[in-house]
Amino acid sequence: MTQRITVLGSTGSIGKNTLDVVARHPGRYEIFALSAATQVDLLLAQCAAHRPRYAVMASAPHARQLAEKIKANGLATQVLQAPDALETIASHEDVDAVMAAIVGAAGLAPCLAAARAGKRLLLANKEALVVGGEVFMRAVKDGGATLLPIDSEHSAIFQSLPEDAATWPRRVQHVLLTASGGPFRTRAPGTLRDVTPGEACAHPNFSMGRKISIDSATMMNKALEVIEARWLFDLAPEQIKVVIHPQQIIHSMVQFVDASIIAQLGTPDMRVPIACGLAWPERVESGAAPLDFAQLAALTFEKADAVRFPGLHLSWQALAAAPGTTAVLNAANEVAVDAFLGERIRFDQIHALNLATLEAVAPSNADSLQGLLALDAQTRAVACELVQRFQ
Repeated sequence: MTQRITVLGSTGSIGKNTLDVVARHPGRYEIFALSAATQVDLLLAQCAAHRPRYAVMASAPHARQLAEKIKANGLATQVLQAPDALETIASHEDVDAVMAAIVGAAGLAPCLAAARAGKRLLLANKEALVVGGEVFMRAVKDGGATLLPIDSEHSAIFQSLPEDAATWPRRVQHVLLTASGGPFRTRAPGTLRDVTPGEACAHPNFSMGRKISIDSATMMNKALEVIEARWLFDLAPEQIKVVIHPQQIIHSMVQFVDASIIAQLGTPDMRVPIACGLAWPERVESGAAPLDFAQLAALTFEKADAVRFPGLHLSWQALAAAPGTTAVLNAANEVAVDAFLGERIRFDQIHALNLATLEAVAPSNADSLQGLLALDAQTRAVACELVQRFQ
């Protein structure tokens, strides 16, 4: 049967790669709805190529532009623009699967809507778990949703774990998240204050959005992934470890109580975990090139440097703190990254701003979507005020 898919964040790198995989399997997948923030022309082109029933833009002006262009091009796609439009296309009764690829806390509400509606939820929005945590996992359980991780590291862990989750506690010792180390893996820590946004966005292996690229450079992306892994796999924080693996051929590993390790390997191409999530438990062609072991260079591993990457270690601290602390960390980091990209703070001040915000905000009411969104807004206000002091 054809699987009808909503892609939240279709103009980002994950969204575009999802549409690429879908296009390789006509008849197996059908695009039901697409959403974007501001890229009207790209979303228009995607609507022309995939003919979704609905398209959603984040703002009313962009939605009007898209609606006018869709009409002018004779397309039948209906443009939605309402506060709950994303939730509508994520939970619609005709949708089978939802690719959640909206970056940041903005993706939490539609992810919860999809979970409560019992959808097959392909989670590329790590913030849904970083911010939502227990609230999100409760919605998945109560709604009977199928949760499949799309981050390459979490997909690798998912593929390496036994299928029977009930056996994990007695079989799994810990998981190992791999990290590339980003563009500054070998750079002297004392020079990081001079890093420019352009330098920080130059990821050695992937072409990604600017926010995700900065998170990779600070390794805050790995801090968020530690938090995500805690909830995805119901692990104690101390069961999650991080190792730098610059080649990113091994995407992550699981170590079992008998000391054996199972790893998932592949070319660094996001179409691989996307195809895995779309087809699971089957497999479909992804479009990625297979590994050629005869041509493969040496695989190396390094310890994550706490001096160069201090943000990484905030993950375990936040998990050990009061509920809602991980939401504070996420919101602070989004403000810090935006300030750095806008050249209002230095690269090395991203961590300082995150730390100062964590110290300034006491989380509360973190047991509901409304409470989490209020905490997110409070944190952003505090962090924005702190940015002014850093200048």
